[in-house]
Amino acid sequence: MSDLVARTGRHQQRYEEGYRLIAGCIPFRFRNMEQNGGDTSEKIVEVLMINSTSGPGLLFPKGGWENDETVKEAAVREAIEEAGVRGDLVHFLGYYPFKSKTLRDEFSPEGLCKAAMFALFVKEELDCWPEQSRRKRSWLTIPEAIECCRHPWMRKALEEGFLKWHEGGMVSTINDDDD
Repeated sequence: MSDLVARTGRHQQRYEEGYRLIAGCIPFRFRNMEQNGGDTSEKIVEVLMINSTSGPGLLFPKGGWENDETVKEAAVREAIEEAGVRGDLVHFLGYYPFKSKTLRDEFSPEGLCKAAMFALFVKEELDCWPEQSRRKRSWLTIPEAIECCRHPWMRKALEEGFLKWHEGGMVSTINDDDD
């Protein structure tokens, strides 16, 4: 059993101009791929996705950004709670607006959300984490992840945010001063 407990409820949620603010990440690692009988070794990037609890397809960890934390703290918390991984946020991928069918409330009656997404370099996979009874982890190559991704906005974050950053040399752009 995990000593960590997932936050629940919406009483501390942040909202901005009718949008519920979300923080999330694309957790990633490198795997060595042997080629030509072991003559060369190429590093393959894999991303970690989790199952959705409300239907088919896979997701990246994400959730509400709360009043008592920075957006980076929220993204790291969601990675721990939902996917059971710890690591370093190494790049801000952008803001991705979407409309939720399930996250409607008095502050966002239309279900409008805006997700701040980050690349998270995974350093540790936890044996126990808060949502392990509801979530299964899957390490996938980027093409596999694009194929399995449940939400178009997450696919966009992967293709237009993470993949472009990865192909551009993965230069870190995270500042501790950024919130």
